[in-house]
Amino acid sequence: MAVHQVLGAKMVPFAGYSMPISYPSGIIAEHNHTRLQAGLFDVSHMGQITVTGAEVAAQLESLIPNDFLGLQAMHSSYALLTNESGGVRDDLIATNLGDGRFSLVVNAGNKHEDLAYLRSSLPDLTFELHEDRALLALQGPESRALMGRLGSAAAGLVFMTAIEDQIDGINVFITCSGYTGEDGFEISMAASSACDVAKRLLAEPEVEAIGLGARDSLRLEAGLCLHGHELSPATTPVEAGLNWAISKERREHGSRPGGYPGSTIINQQMAEGTARKRVGLKVQGRRPVRAGETLLDSAGNTVGVLCSDAFGASVGGPVAMGFVQPDCAVVGTELHVTVRGKLVDLTVIKLPMVPHRYYRG
Repeated sequence: MAVHQVLGAKMVPFAGYSMPISYPSGIIAEHNHTRLQAGLFDVSHMGQITVTGAEVAAQLESLIPNDFLGLQAMHSSYALLTNESGGVRDDLIATNLGDGRFSLVVNAGNKHEDLAYLRSSLPDLTFELHEDRALLALQGPESRALMGRLGSAAAGLVFMTAIEDQIDGINVFITCSGYTGEDGFEISMAASSACDVAKRLLAEPEVEAIGLGARDSLRLEAGLCLHGHELSPATTPVEAGLNWAISKERREHGSRPGGYPGSTIINQQMAEGTARKRVGLKVQGRRPVRAGETLLDSAGNTVGVLCSDAFGASVGGPVAMGFVQPDCAVVGTELHVTVRGKLVDLTVIKLPMVPHRYYRG
């Protein structure tokens, strides 16, 4: 998007796209601005898929452990595409558009693989990937008042609901959602209109452009999983602490139990526990750690691995998430990693690291 160059963005390759990692103010300033006011993120690389067909909700439930039959029109749900071993192919946001249509917003790096899998698994449904649409995320405590000032009905949305609307006469589809832990919105529109919408939002005094670097530190502080880090085909929802993403209707004793890939393994883990758990970690001191480094206990035994790292500007220092043995997952547990030959101390902390501020009415 030309707007990024005008704003002086540092661009990097990401999932086949050129994406802004940061702007001249820097990642920490962008992070803090989003927590305090409103940040605008270009997330147009995400895959936007529309699903249509007979009994679309029931058919989607054969692949995804959600209660789509009970999901009201213009309501959204966080969802997981699982595989036969209970691992996570991808995580996504599903919205019931009504009239037998669903929207799926999937991760950029997985969207073509997801599309092929969905089409082959559910051949009676029609899946359309909208490469001609863009997606902007407006996040932060001032986002709602700003939308109201623009005259958008989205100012009245509660978390995980949606509306068709206009911004300056441009047709948009808005969900009250995001991946920062803050109140905010994701705005879908024709790609040809994205620059106009972005410029209109950036003209407001509360709004600054925010890059992928701050998006990562914001979501990490909020304890939100990222596919390829906390989530993968080898990681189950239970290991990742996402039991809540398995709808009660789809659990072992629910009204529509199982029936999706990996359900037997996931139900067993929900009943018996897992060999590893996702935890939040606060680094003692200022030395950064890196995803992939081995976590050690006080005796030097390997007990886990780091999966994400960032400087947590709201927390005041380096933070991370990792997977550890259950006996090391207790808040307050002291762990260590070796960085350039020196031990760095970490402490297991409660997730999320900052409170979620989603608007629920």
